[in-house]
Amino acid sequence: MARLPLIDPEQTAGDIRTSFDRMPVKLNIFRMMAHAEANMIPAMRLGNSILHRQKLSAVNRELLILQAAHLEGGAYEWRQHVPIALGVGVTQAQIDALAQNNYEDGAFNAAERALLRFGREVIENVRVPAGIFAPVRDHFSDQEIVESIVAIGFYMMMARLTEATETDLDPSAGMAVFNVGKGRPT
Repeated sequence: MARLPLIDPEQTAGDIRTSFDRMPVKLNIFRMMAHAEANMIPAMRLGNSILHRQKLSAVNRELLILQAAHLEGGAYEWRQHVPIALGVGVTQAQIDALAQNNYEDGAFNAAERALLRFGREVIENVRVPAGIFAPVRDHFSDQEIVESIVAIGFYMMMARLTEATETDLDPSAGMAVFNVGKGRPT
């Protein structure tokens, strides 16, 4: 049971109500975030831009999201993003390797291994040693590197929101929620 009551979408108004009305599934994470009225819409826009507007490939983005969820103990984010990851081309072998913190697994190519080493440093240590940063520069543009950091930070925040409030897990919404955001402006 969540530590805070989930906001009833039917009891909201304005932009938050409009946002809920567009959702095919009113996920508990959004019902919890609705407590932060001034932050909900900007956070959802940022989340949508991460999922649908970044230059970073969908596979690389989902690998980083799952990595952040796993390392941060974000059970909610893991549950929601495994089906999305599979839907955009991440393999089950890659998901299994992430769950084992095995970033050197043969399921990953050289660029993905470099990205996951980089992601782990960003998550666990904030500062990234030159020996880990250099291989990322070999495979990714400056834009993709910064987008990676933004994606990681956003999903670390979401894991903290759901874990600190003990937000109840929803069944996975998978690609249904993901696909709704594709055509939305950020």
